[in-house]
Amino acid sequence: MELLHGATEVSISEADLRDLALVLARSVTDTGERVSLDTVLTVFGRARESSAALPDEE
Repeated sequence: MELLHGATEVSISEADLRDLALVLARSVTDTGERVSLDTVLTVFGRARESSAALPDEE
């Protein structure tokens, strides 16, 4: 049982390291520029109103 417990701790540590690496990469590459949802929709040829008219998926 001790071996399994140790393996679980290693898995959690690996997941934590991946999360940390992601956070660090994002913080280093973040320019501070933010884009609005309306701008993104316009780039893809959509509008907020046309997206609101789409049926809900169930």
